[in-house]
Amino acid sequence: MLPGLDLALLEQHRHWLEPDHRDPVTGLLMISLHSWLLRIEDRTVLIDACVGNDKERLRPETAEFHRQRTPYLERLRAAGVAPEDIDFVLCTHLHVDHVGWNTRLENGRWVPTFPNARYLFSRREYEHWRPENRTHIAGHPNDGVFEDSVLPVVEAGLVDLIDGQHVPLAGLEIEPAPGHTPGHVMVALQSGGQQALFTGDLMHHVLQVYAPQVSSAFCEDPAAAATMRQEVLARCCDRDVLLLPAHFGAPHAGRVVSRRGGFAFQFIDAA
Repeated sequence: MLPGLDLALLEQHRHWLEPDHRDPVTGLLMISLHSWLLRIEDRTVLIDACVGNDKERLRPETAEFHRQRTPYLERLRAAGVAPEDIDFVLCTHLHVDHVGWNTRLENGRWVPTFPNARYLFSRREYEHWRPENRTHIAGHPNDGVFEDSVLPVVEAGLVDLIDGQHVPLAGLEIEPAPGHTPGHVMVALQSGGQQALFTGDLMHHVLQVYAPQVSSAFCEDPAAAATMRQEVLARCCDRDVLLLPAHFGAPHAGRVVSRRGGFAFQFIDAA
């Protein structure tokens, strides 16, 4: 997951990484796949749409995503939101594990899961993944994702392509954060004098807070991703900005603080 990670750093933090961020039995690093659900006045926003059910994902890198049957929509309803209640779907990028629930299978066709929502994609990201612009898409872990999880919502007329910074709602701003993918974005929220930053795949694992120079194996431009990560960590450090990445293990969110010339992460109280 993290090529170039100093294993001494892993051992240094092992006492608190287990069991939510490192498996004590296998030694493997652990990540979570989750969406963020926001209520902003009378609007409901979903950030990143995870893997989805029933998708054909036969490549070795995505085999665990193949034809999943997860209770995602049931969990959404348990949070008090039906698919029809979603007003905006914001995808930080168009990787397989961030767009899956954009669509669902109905009578053999992929249809929008959130029929009343505007789906917001970075134009640069969208153009990057269009098959005619990705002649090497065959064999890529994202093979087929555009066709079953992006194109159907485009054809339904539900997509808004955005350039640069974009403010869909008061207090909510989408910002470019390239590196992981060319059009990757993050989402800044201001509410009641507080700030939060939904960083998508700017970081996959909490250890990257302590080693921001280490990019994940999934980053298309590791150097650019590392630069962006350093900038965002510095922006949040000691400033009471709640950081909400897409893949940190439970409790998933926290704050960046300074530590010995670098950064550390303080998870929020799960209670």
